Amino acid sequence: MKAVEALNLRKGDTAVDLCCGTGLNFPHLQNAVGSKGKIIGVDLSADMLKIAEKQVEEKKWKNVTLIQSDAAQYQFPKDINGIISSYAVTLIPEYDSIISKGAYSLDKGGKFVILDFKKPDGWSDWFAKFMVLLFIKPFGGTYIMKERHAWESLEKYLKLITFKEYYFGSTYIATGEKSLK
Repeated sequence: MKAVEALNLRKGDTAVDLCCGTGLNFPHLQNAVGSKGKIIGVDLSADMLKIAEKQVEEKKWKNVTLIQSDAAQYQFPKDINGIISSYAVTLIPEYDSIISKGAYSLDKGGKFVILDFKKPDGWSDWFAKFMVLLFIKPFGGTYIMKERHAWESLEKYLKLITFKEYYFGSTYIATGEKSLK
């Protein structure tokens, strides 16, 4: 919810939920953009998208488009108002390129929000590896993810306006904004 709020979407806006999975962000995005807005859910997994599609049908949302695509190959539409990625973008080796393409597609003032994991400051490598094994590896993550600082890519392509850590620094929400110029 905090990540969706960070998008600062308005009624009628268009948002991309990158690596949307089963659509857990959709209710919050729907509240933000309203029935006149548009939500584009992108995910590689057909099985995840089937679950998302069921939710869309049950809620009778007419403004949600689901796209099966590898995030690294996805072509963002132009002039979107917000992009969100929850616990996914650092799983993808091409995360920097994805953020670059997403930043380019944003309308002026549009935001790209990333909710993801990071290695907390002060954690020893052995403890961080243990935590990855327990909580991240089952979802395809590896210890190499500790070197993937997606917030730095946001800062490279957009103006980084917020970076907030949660859960002892193991999770963060970073928000980048496209310049109004």
